[in-house]
Amino acid sequence: MTERLLFGVYPGGVCGDDSGNLAVGPPDDPDRVTALLDRLQGRPGRPFLVRAYTAFDDTTAPGGPHPTAAPAGAERYAVRGRRLDLVAQYRSAAGDVPGYCAYLRELVGRYGAVTQTLQVAEEPNVTGNPLLDGDYPAVREAIVHGVRAARDQARELGHHHLRIGFNTTPLFGPATSFVTGLAELGGPDFRAELDYVGLDFFPDVFRPVAPAELADTVAAVLRHHRENVLAPAGLGHLPVHITEHGWPTGPGRTPQRQAEIVETVVRTVAEHAAALGLSGYTHFSLRDADSAGPGLFHRFGLTADDHTPKPAFDTLCALVERYTV
Repeated sequence: MTERLLFGVYPGGVCGDDSGNLAVGPPDDPDRVTALLDRLQGRPGRPFLVRAYTAFDDTTAPGGPHPTAAPAGAERYAVRGRRLDLVAQYRSAAGDVPGYCAYLRELVGRYGAVTQTLQVAEEPNVTGNPLLDGDYPAVREAIVHGVRAARDQARELGHHHLRIGFNTTPLFGPATSFVTGLAELGGPDFRAELDYVGLDFFPDVFRPVAPAELADTVAAVLRHHRENVLAPAGLGHLPVHITEHGWPTGPGRTPQRQAEIVETVVRTVAEHAAALGLSGYTHFSLRDADSAGPGLFHRFGLTADDHTPKPAFDTLCALVERYTV
């Protein structure tokens, strides 16, 4: 059975790489970004998420204003039915969990009215990369207490629409214990306060997958995540949102193949959504960081860095039209 999905996109160009650096290039053109978002959304009022990243670290001043870092000024895109998918990263080398909780409450206060989903931390299971939250002490405690703080503030402000969750990358073998340990730390209250779990995954990017095997591989990863990661942790009832998926162009990676990857992955997600409790799909990213850049992290975009669409852009437009909520 094919289920309807909530779609979204990260509309920026800046992209973190696997060594802790940022792939950057020309600045975003907000007017062109808005026009591209309108095309992806398909029609005004259709539910659509705009993914944005902001981060707490030991230099973050209490009281705000806490602007989004990527893209800058993301709230300008939360119009005509679009809402933010706000990622609140935790990067405190001092393990300042109370400070992070205060930061989350302030984020809910500032952005709650235009935000649909608030993701507490980003890829907290990943260590060795200072751009990702698993590299920082007390990250599990930050998630558990952060979810509670955000939930309490949302209730206080009447933001009953706000969905709160966390995410990981795919977990296999002993690494599956990350989610079990998180759920055990948080206990029943934590499990009850969560609305969804996110999954960042990039099949055929870092480990090749034969084209004929891609759909089955995607389905197997999603089924494994549901049955072997979330269910043993007592989170098997929660919907899963694909919070990041993409495939870069470049040497040996054609724009046409990018379009085929996007089509196969989204179609597979939609076809398994009912059975596996998949609620949505967010693409990473709208535009290349730098289309002339030397690494694959520079060219994840559905468009070039001048906002000229690649074939995958029109592919995703058609998929949104076909599978949207």
